[in-house]
Amino acid sequence: MTIKTHRFAAVAVMALVASLGLAGCGSDDSSTASDGDSGGGGGDATTVTFIPKNLGNPYFDTSDAGGKKAVDEFGGTYSEVGPETGTPDGQVAFIDTAAQQGINALVISANDPKALCDSINAARDAGSKVVTFDSDTDPTCRDLFINQADAAGIAKVQVDMIADQIGDAGEVAILSAAAAATNQNAWIELMKTDLADNHPDIKLVDTVYGDDDDQKSFDLTAALLADHPDLKGIISPTTVGVAAAARYLSTSDAKGKVALTGLGTPNQMRDYVEDGTVTEFALWNPGDLGYLAAFAAKALVDGDITGEEGDSFTAGDLGDFEVGADATVLLGDPFKFNADNIGDFNF
Repeated sequence: MTIKTHRFAAVAVMALVASLGLAGCGSDDSSTASDGDSGGGGGDATTVTFIPKNLGNPYFDTSDAGGKKAVDEFGGTYSEVGPETGTPDGQVAFIDTAAQQGINALVISANDPKALCDSINAARDAGSKVVTFDSDTDPTCRDLFINQADAAGIAKVQVDMIADQIGDAGEVAILSAAAAATNQNAWIELMKTDLADNHPDIKLVDTVYGDDDDQKSFDLTAALLADHPDLKGIISPTTVGVAAAARYLSTSDAKGKVALTGLGTPNQMRDYVEDGTVTEFALWNPGDLGYLAAFAAKALVDGDITGEEGDSFTAGDLGDFEVGADATVLLGDPFKFNADNIGDFNF
């Protein structure tokens, strides 16, 4: 189901201003919920715990704020817990604890497609519904996946932007997140295919992994420029990476010479768009993604859906959604941010 662009803008402004208050994940909402029903069952006491890839990440601050907004709307109890760094081992401990506490629903952005499965399945056996969002697990070890956008669409929009910005010719590199990140790897493979099939004069010369760490991504940007003196563009399909790369380029001799695009948030990238470091980047609305994931979790807990293809449910202000193949729900298409529209968004 596609969320129309004009509606995307309206919801982003309306729903996500409150997300800035969660920056750094320092609010009381980051403690594990202990109130409400345990085990199955719905009702106003539905407990929902968000487990992002890592805390302190502006992208997940925003998506989880959208989740909290949804949980507040349906009268449940929200919590956010997670590791400081984006590792599967770090997430496992929080999944295990939430399961022991009888949380009704877990909403997880997975750091690895398989490493979390034993813990997730144990949580499901204990009665918790499990929704993945942003980055999926193996489909057999969750109830539902909330996909931010079609993988092919995400890959294509990034390739189209870099091709436009470098005149459809020259060397480019990819600055990704963790090497095992499910979503990143799927997008990268599709970008490689698109480049080979449709952009023969663009050469992908390197792919590096910043592990969604700001300093590592910053340093890898410097290394890419040093290792590839003819580099014309960088694609960074991760909000941490693209912001770190922009920060490096903004004060380097490469500013205005090496194009940068990828997936970022307006508040992270605004200064770099306004100073000419970045022409255009893209993203879905992460607040809407968390909002949709929370309502999907509630629908599972209440028994309104089971994750079967064709199931449908209503997600508050976003309207009606249908479950597709592999128990997947699609939020919508990516949205391009540039100097003409970035001032309309605040997340």
